Amino acid sequence: MADMRAILQQAVTDEASDIFLVAGGAATEKVDGRICRMGEEKLFPDELTRLITELFEMANRSMTQFQETGDDDFSFSLAGLARFRVNAYRQRGSMAAVIRVVAFDIPDWKELGIPEEIMKLSETTEGMVLVTGTAGSGKSTTQACIIDRINQTRDCHIVTLEDPIEYLHRHQKSIVSQREIAIDTSDYLSALRACLRQAPDVILLGEMRDAETIHTAITAAETGHTILATLHTSGAVNAVNRIVDAFPSEQQAQVRMQLASVLRTVVSQQLLPDVDGGRVPAYEIMHLNSAIRSMIRDNKGHQIDNAIASGGSEGMISMDQSILALYREGRITKETALEYADRPEQLQRSLG
Repeated sequence: MADMRAILQQAVTDEASDIFLVAGGAATEKVDGRICRMGEEKLFPDELTRLITELFEMANRSMTQFQETGDDDFSFSLAGLARFRVNAYRQRGSMAAVIRVVAFDIPDWKELGIPEEIMKLSETTEGMVLVTGTAGSGKSTTQACIIDRINQTRDCHIVTLEDPIEYLHRHQKSIVSQREIAIDTSDYLSALRACLRQAPDVILLGEMRDAETIHTAITAAETGHTILATLHTSGAVNAVNRIVDAFPSEQQAQVRMQLASVLRTVVSQQLLPDVDGGRVPAYEIMHLNSAIRSMIRDNKGHQIDNAIASGGSEGMISMDQSILALYREGRITKETALEYADRPEQLQRSLG
């Protein structure tokens, strides 16, 4: 009989990023981007009900929302082991869950391969910084490292709004208030509005999901706060378009003007398989200069990629330049470089 605590322990030992519990198959884990079975025993609906009920008990959380809506997000910690972020859901009539494994300690940014150019975003004192990428690309970890640098170096009140909380920050030079959606507050929008009355210097916004939240975040950035937010999209140009497209057409020109004014940097990241069987990050970094601000205001997003590629002296780098650097360092294969490139035909010429 499967034991939930033993499954969690094995995942931590194996340095897995995620655990999958779905009826009809064995418990599985994702290690360095590969799916691995955690045993031979198949999980059936009754067994899954017991295991997932255990997860709710570990988190001291009611199952009411899950029973009413068919899905629920929550997180909990096990002393001496790790923190776990759970998405419980129903599929084909039975319970299922995906569990993200989060180490207690904030990782070392150098070991993760995060460039100093990104860590310097901790010095941003007003405006908006976006960290973008697809699910599982490491956005939350990058944000946590930036917040940790601020916490170590600046006298600030940092307020994080997360769904759910992943990394726990201890008060250091800064005070850190961490609020979890659905536990500490009802939703991102009401939390963000309340946050503006909590004398914040830096606001970490776990996700900008709708026009109202985006509008409130932009307004907060206009009034002198630093907003560090995520978007589930890849590429700086797509991030800008995603924000603008969240609004009705008659408002989009105004949003472009505001965004061009408050946006400071967009980081886009993805994780690539490396030659040692692990994963290595590649980053696009767009700092807004006067030229890029004009492109955003004038709806000339198609010109932004060239501005990023030619902005190396200002600390910018395109995704393909980052991938090319990884290839030249021997970190990734040529096939991986071409598979993950934004413009594989151009990169092919650079590779020779």
